[in-house]
Amino acid sequence: MTVRFGLLGAGRIGKVHAKAVTSNPEAKLVAVADAFEQAAKDLSAAHGCEIRTIDEIEKASDIDAVIICTPTDTHADLIERFARAGKAIFCEKPIDLNVKRVEECLAVVRETGATLMVGFNRRFDPHFAAVRKAIDDGQIGDVEMVTITSRDPGAPPAEYISRSGGIFRDMTIHDFDMARFLLGEDPVAVTAHASVLVDKKIGELGDYDSVSVILSTASGKQCVISNSRRATYGYDQRIEVHGSKGMVAAENQRPVSIEIANGSGYTRPPLHDFFMTRYTEAYANEIAAFISAIAKGTKAAPSGEDGLIALALADAAVRSVKEGRTIKV
Repeated sequence: MTVRFGLLGAGRIGKVHAKAVTSNPEAKLVAVADAFEQAAKDLSAAHGCEIRTIDEIEKASDIDAVIICTPTDTHADLIERFARAGKAIFCEKPIDLNVKRVEECLAVVRETGATLMVGFNRRFDPHFAAVRKAIDDGQIGDVEMVTITSRDPGAPPAEYISRSGGIFRDMTIHDFDMARFLLGEDPVAVTAHASVLVDKKIGELGDYDSVSVILSTASGKQCVISNSRRATYGYDQRIEVHGSKGMVAAENQRPVSIEIANGSGYTRPPLHDFFMTRYTEAYANEIAAFISAIAKGTKAAPSGEDGLIALALADAAVRSVKEGRTIKV
Protein backbone atom coordinates (compact mmCIF):
# COMPACT_ATOMS: atom_id res chain seq x y z
CA MET A 1 0.00 0.00 0.00
CA THR A 2 1.27 3.46 -0.90
CA VAL A 3 -0.07 6.27 1.29
CA ARG A 4 -0.57 9.48 -0.67
CA PHE A 5 0.19 12.63 1.34
CA GLY A 6 -0.75 16.26 1.28
CA LEU A 7 1.56 18.57 3.24
CA LEU A 8 0.12 21.67 4.90
CA GLY A 9 2.94 24.10 5.59
CA ALA A 10 6.28 24.33 3.79
CA GLY A 11 8.32 25.92 6.55
CA ARG A 12 11.20 24.44 8.50
CA ILE A 13 9.35 21.48 9.97
CA GLY A 14 7.38 21.00 6.75
CA LYS A 15 10.64 20.49 4.88
CA VAL A 16 11.71 17.89 7.45
CA HIS A 17 8.50 15.91 6.99
CA ALA A 18 8.63 16.24 3.22
CA LYS A 19 12.04 14.58 3.27
CA ALA A 20 10.74 11.79 5.54
CA VAL A 21 7.77 11.12 3.27
CA THR A 22 9.70 11.15 -0.01
CA SER A 23 12.35 8.86 1.49
CA ASN A 24 9.76 6.21 2.36
CA PRO A 25 8.96 3.68 -0.41
CA GLU A 26 5.44 3.23 0.98
CA ALA A 27 4.61 6.94 0.72
CA LYS A 28 4.10 9.53 -1.98
CA LEU A 29 4.04 13.30 -1.50
CA VAL A 30 1.29 14.44 -3.86
CA ALA A 31 0.82 18.10 -2.95
CA VAL A 32 1.89 20.95 -0.70
CA ALA A 33 -0.06 23.99 0.46
CA ASP A 34 1.41 27.10 2.04
CA ALA A 35 0.26 30.69 2.52
CA PHE A 36 3.66 31.84 1.24
CA GLU A 37 3.82 31.09 -2.48
CA GLN A 38 7.61 30.96 -2.68
CA ALA A 39 7.88 28.46 0.17
CA ALA A 40 5.45 26.15 -1.62
CA LYS A 41 7.32 26.57 -4.91
CA ASP A 42 10.66 25.74 -3.30
CA LEU A 43 9.35 22.58 -1.64
CA SER A 44 7.50 21.54 -4.80
CA ALA A 45 10.67 21.91 -6.85
CA ALA A 46 12.72 19.97 -4.29
CA HIS A 47 10.34 17.00 -4.06
CA GLY A 48 8.38 16.97 -7.31
CA CYS A 49 4.95 17.48 -5.81
CA GLU A 50 2.08 19.73 -6.88
CA ILE A 51 1.10 23.02 -5.28
CA ARG A 52 -2.53 23.05 -4.18
CA THR A 53 -4.72 25.01 -1.78
CA ILE A 54 -5.86 23.51 1.51
CA ASP A 55 -9.39 23.36 0.11
CA GLU A 56 -8.16 21.39 -2.90
CA ILE A 57 -6.22 18.96 -0.70
CA GLU A 58 -9.27 18.51 1.52
CA LYS A 59 -11.44 17.50 -1.47
CA ALA A 60 -8.76 15.53 -3.34
CA SER A 61 -9.48 11.89 -4.11
CA ASP A 62 -5.78 11.19 -4.72
CA ILE A 63 -4.71 12.11 -1.17
CA ASP A 64 -5.15 9.69 1.73
CA ALA A 65 -3.45 11.58 4.55
CA VAL A 66 -2.25 15.04 5.53
CA ILE A 67 0.66 16.31 7.59
CA ILE A 68 -0.17 19.54 9.41
CA CYS A 69 2.83 21.83 9.83
CA THR A 70 0.99 25.16 9.91
CA PRO A 71 1.03 27.61 12.88
CA THR A 72 -0.30 26.16 16.13
CA ASP A 73 -3.44 28.29 16.20
CA THR A 74 -4.64 26.55 13.00
CA HIS A 75 -4.06 22.94 14.09
CA ALA A 76 -7.36 22.10 15.78
CA ASP A 77 -9.49 23.56 12.98
CA LEU A 78 -7.52 21.70 10.34
CA ILE A 79 -7.70 18.41 12.24
CA GLU A 80 -11.48 18.70 12.40
CA ARG A 81 -11.74 19.60 8.71
CA PHE A 82 -9.67 16.67 7.53
CA ALA A 83 -11.22 14.23 10.00
CA ARG A 84 -14.62 15.05 8.48
CA ALA A 85 -13.07 14.73 5.01
CA GLY A 86 -12.04 11.16 5.76
CA LYS A 87 -8.28 11.76 5.69
CA ALA A 88 -5.73 10.32 8.10
CA ILE A 89 -4.04 13.14 10.01
CA PHE A 90 -0.54 13.67 11.32
CA CYS A 91 -0.28 16.93 13.25
CA GLU A 92 2.72 18.64 14.77
CA LYS A 93 2.43 19.36 18.47
CA PRO A 94 0.55 20.93 20.11
CA ILE A 95 -2.99 20.42 18.84
CA ASP A 96 -3.89 23.76 20.41
CA LEU A 97 -2.72 25.93 23.29
CA ASN A 98 -6.04 25.54 25.13
CA VAL A 99 -6.93 22.24 26.80
CA LYS A 100 -10.67 22.72 26.30
CA ARG A 101 -10.16 23.34 22.57
CA VAL A 102 -8.06 20.16 22.31
CA GLU A 103 -10.80 18.17 24.03
CA GLU A 104 -13.36 19.54 21.54
CA CYS A 105 -11.09 18.61 18.65
CA LEU A 106 -10.53 15.08 19.92
CA ALA A 107 -14.28 14.62 20.27
CA VAL A 108 -14.57 15.23 16.50
CA VAL A 109 -11.73 12.76 15.85
CA ARG A 110 -13.54 10.10 17.87
CA GLU A 111 -16.88 10.91 16.25
CA THR A 112 -15.47 10.54 12.73
CA GLY A 113 -13.21 7.58 13.53
CA ALA A 114 -10.26 9.43 11.99
CA THR A 115 -6.66 8.30 12.41
CA LEU A 116 -4.74 11.02 14.28
CA MET A 117 -1.08 10.99 15.27
CA VAL A 118 0.65 13.82 17.15
CA GLY A 119 4.25 14.67 16.37
CA PHE A 120 6.29 13.70 19.40
CA ASN A 121 9.15 12.49 17.26
CA ARG A 122 11.60 11.76 20.08
CA ARG A 123 9.83 8.50 20.95
CA PHE A 124 11.09 7.28 17.56
CA ASP A 125 14.72 8.27 17.98
CA PRO A 126 16.74 5.02 17.85
CA HIS A 127 18.80 5.98 20.91
CA PHE A 128 15.84 6.96 23.10
CA ALA A 129 13.86 3.95 21.88
CA ALA A 130 16.79 1.74 22.92
CA VAL A 131 16.59 3.23 26.42
CA ARG A 132 12.90 2.31 26.57
CA LYS A 133 13.72 -1.22 25.36
CA ALA A 134 16.38 -1.62 28.06
CA ILE A 135 13.72 -0.71 30.61
CA ASP A 136 11.21 -3.14 29.09
CA ASP A 137 13.83 -5.89 29.07
CA GLY A 138 14.36 -5.44 32.80
CA GLN A 139 18.01 -4.50 32.49
CA ILE A 140 17.83 -1.73 35.10
CA GLY A 141 15.00 -3.09 37.24
CA ASP A 142 12.15 -0.80 38.24
CA VAL A 143 12.38 2.78 37.02
CA GLU A 144 12.92 5.20 39.90
CA MET A 145 14.30 8.47 38.49
CA VAL A 146 14.52 10.03 35.02
CA THR A 147 16.71 12.96 34.01
CA ILE A 148 16.06 14.80 30.73
CA THR A 149 18.36 17.53 29.39
CA SER A 150 17.09 19.44 26.37
CA ARG A 151 18.77 22.70 25.37
CA ASP A 152 18.47 24.55 22.08
CA PRO A 153 21.52 26.14 20.47
CA GLY A 154 19.79 29.52 20.37
CA ALA A 155 16.50 31.27 21.01
CA PRO A 156 13.85 31.49 18.29
CA PRO A 157 12.77 34.89 16.89
CA ALA A 158 10.36 37.06 18.86
CA GLU A 159 7.59 36.50 16.29
CA TYR A 160 7.73 32.77 16.93
CA ILE A 161 7.70 33.13 20.71
CA SER A 162 4.67 35.42 20.57
CA ARG A 163 2.64 32.61 18.91
CA SER A 164 4.22 29.50 20.43
CA GLY A 165 2.41 29.50 23.76
CA GLY A 166 5.65 29.83 25.70
CA ILE A 167 8.58 27.57 26.44
CA PHE A 168 6.58 25.00 28.42
CA ARG A 169 3.99 24.47 25.65
CA ASP A 170 6.48 24.74 22.80
CA MET A 171 9.75 23.20 23.99
CA THR A 172 9.25 21.39 27.31
CA ILE A 173 6.14 19.69 25.94
CA HIS A 174 8.45 17.26 24.08
CA ASP A 175 10.12 16.43 27.39
CA PHE A 176 6.79 15.96 29.15
CA ASP A 177 5.92 13.34 26.57
CA MET A 178 9.35 11.72 26.86
CA ALA A 179 8.99 11.66 30.65
CA ARG A 180 5.72 9.71 30.33
CA PHE A 181 7.34 7.43 27.76
CA LEU A 182 10.19 6.56 30.12
CA LEU A 183 8.46 6.64 33.51
CA GLY A 184 5.70 4.31 32.39
CA GLU A 185 3.29 6.29 34.57
CA ASP A 186 1.55 9.63 34.32
CA PRO A 187 2.86 12.39 36.58
CA VAL A 188 0.45 13.58 39.27
CA ALA A 189 2.42 16.61 40.45
CA VAL A 190 4.46 19.31 38.69
CA THR A 191 6.94 21.75 40.22
CA ALA A 192 8.56 24.25 37.88
CA HIS A 193 11.01 27.13 38.10
CA ALA A 194 11.69 29.57 35.28
CA SER A 195 13.98 32.52 34.54
CA VAL A 196 15.00 34.87 31.74
CA LEU A 197 18.77 34.48 31.44
CA VAL A 198 19.36 34.36 27.68
CA ASP A 199 17.46 37.27 26.13
CA LYS A 200 15.50 39.95 28.01
CA LYS A 201 13.19 40.36 24.98
CA ILE A 202 11.83 36.89 25.74
CA GLY A 203 10.86 38.12 29.19
CA GLU A 204 9.24 41.22 27.72
CA LEU A 205 7.02 38.88 25.69
CA GLY A 206 5.94 37.16 28.91
CA ASP A 207 7.98 34.01 28.41
CA TYR A 208 11.08 32.37 29.89
CA ASP A 209 14.25 30.92 28.36
CA SER A 210 15.65 28.83 31.22
CA VAL A 211 13.44 26.35 33.07
CA SER A 212 13.65 23.37 35.41
CA VAL A 213 10.79 20.98 36.15
CA ILE A 214 10.27 18.13 38.61
CA LEU A 215 7.53 15.62 37.87
CA SER A 216 6.38 12.95 40.31
CA THR A 217 4.04 9.99 39.88
CA ALA A 218 1.60 8.36 42.30
CA SER A 219 4.14 5.61 43.05
CA GLY A 220 6.89 8.14 43.81
CA LYS A 221 8.89 7.98 40.57
CA GLN A 222 10.52 11.29 39.67
CA CYS A 223 11.64 13.07 36.51
CA VAL A 224 13.85 16.16 36.37
CA ILE A 225 13.80 18.25 33.18
CA SER A 226 16.36 20.94 32.32
CA ASN A 227 15.68 23.31 29.41
CA SER A 228 17.55 26.31 28.04
CA ARG A 229 17.16 28.39 24.89
CA ARG A 230 20.96 28.68 24.70
CA ALA A 231 23.63 26.02 24.43
CA THR A 232 26.81 27.50 22.94
CA TYR A 233 28.18 24.02 22.24
CA GLY A 234 25.29 22.75 20.06
CA TYR A 235 21.94 20.98 20.35
CA ASP A 236 22.07 19.30 23.76
CA GLN A 237 19.83 16.21 23.97
CA ARG A 238 20.47 13.68 26.75
CA ILE A 239 18.44 11.32 28.91
CA GLU A 240 19.27 9.10 31.86
CA VAL A 241 17.04 6.58 33.61
CA HIS A 242 17.99 5.25 37.05
CA GLY A 243 16.43 2.02 38.22
CA SER A 244 16.51 -0.42 41.11
CA LYS A 245 19.17 -2.55 39.40
CA GLY A 246 21.14 -0.03 37.38
CA MET A 247 21.08 2.88 34.97
CA VAL A 248 20.67 3.42 31.22
CA ALA A 249 21.56 6.62 29.38
CA ALA A 250 21.49 8.09 25.88
CA GLU A 251 24.30 10.56 25.27
CA ASN A 252 24.48 13.45 22.84
CA GLN A 253 24.84 12.54 19.19
CA ARG A 254 27.29 14.01 16.69
CA PRO A 255 27.33 14.01 12.89
CA VAL A 256 30.65 12.18 13.18
CA SER A 257 31.39 10.02 16.24
CA ILE A 258 35.15 10.09 16.61
CA GLU A 259 37.62 11.13 19.31
CA ILE A 260 41.05 12.62 18.65
CA ALA A 261 43.87 12.38 21.17
CA ASN A 262 47.10 14.36 20.79
CA GLY A 263 49.36 16.71 22.70
CA SER A 264 46.47 19.13 23.21
CA GLY A 265 44.33 16.49 24.90
CA TYR A 266 41.18 14.64 23.87
CA THR A 267 38.74 16.29 21.46
CA ARG A 268 35.47 15.26 19.81
CA PRO A 269 33.53 16.86 16.92
CA PRO A 270 30.72 19.35 17.67
CA LEU A 271 27.17 18.24 18.40
CA HIS A 272 24.40 18.45 15.82
CA ASP A 273 23.42 22.07 15.31
CA PHE A 274 19.64 21.56 15.73
CA PHE A 275 16.70 19.17 15.50
CA MET A 276 16.63 18.99 11.68
CA THR A 277 19.80 16.88 11.64
CA ARG A 278 19.78 15.42 15.17
CA TYR A 279 16.41 13.74 14.72
CA THR A 280 16.51 12.78 11.03
CA GLU A 281 16.03 9.07 11.82
CA ALA A 282 13.32 9.85 14.37
CA TYR A 283 11.27 11.79 11.81
CA ALA A 284 11.64 8.98 9.27
CA ASN A 285 10.63 6.34 11.83
CA GLU A 286 7.71 8.50 12.96
CA ILE A 287 6.26 8.75 9.45
CA ALA A 288 6.81 5.02 8.96
CA ALA A 289 4.80 4.33 12.14
CA PHE A 290 2.01 6.60 10.90
CA ILE A 291 1.90 4.78 7.56
CA SER A 292 1.79 1.44 9.38
CA ALA A 293 -1.15 2.59 11.51
CA ILE A 294 -3.03 3.67 8.37
CA ALA A 295 -2.29 0.40 6.55
CA LYS A 296 -3.25 -1.80 9.50
CA GLY A 297 -6.19 0.31 10.65
CA THR A 298 -4.76 0.53 14.16
CA LYS A 299 -4.69 3.47 16.57
CA ALA A 300 -1.74 5.76 15.90
CA ALA A 301 0.64 6.65 18.72
CA PRO A 302 1.46 9.15 20.06
CA SER A 303 -2.27 9.83 19.98
CA GLY A 304 -4.35 12.93 20.40
CA GLU A 305 -4.81 11.93 24.03
CA ASP A 306 -1.02 11.86 24.47
CA GLY A 307 -0.94 15.40 23.08
CA LEU A 308 -3.67 16.46 25.50
CA ILE A 309 -1.85 15.08 28.54
CA ALA A 310 1.43 16.74 27.55
CA LEU A 311 -0.38 20.07 27.17
CA ALA A 312 -2.02 19.64 30.58
CA LEU A 313 1.42 19.09 32.11
CA ALA A 314 2.67 22.23 30.35
CA ASP A 315 -0.26 24.22 31.76
CA ALA A 316 0.54 22.88 35.21
CA ALA A 317 4.17 24.01 34.84
CA VAL A 318 3.03 27.52 33.89
CA ARG A 319 0.79 27.63 36.97
CA SER A 320 3.58 26.30 39.17
CA VAL A 321 5.89 29.15 38.13
CA LYS A 322 3.23 31.83 38.53
CA GLU A 323 1.95 30.56 41.86
CA GLY A 324 5.28 29.41 43.27
CA ARG A 325 4.02 25.99 44.33
CA THR A 326 3.62 22.38 43.27
CA ILE A 327 0.57 21.80 41.10
CA LYS A 328 -1.42 18.57 41.38
CA VAL A 329 -2.43 17.25 37.97
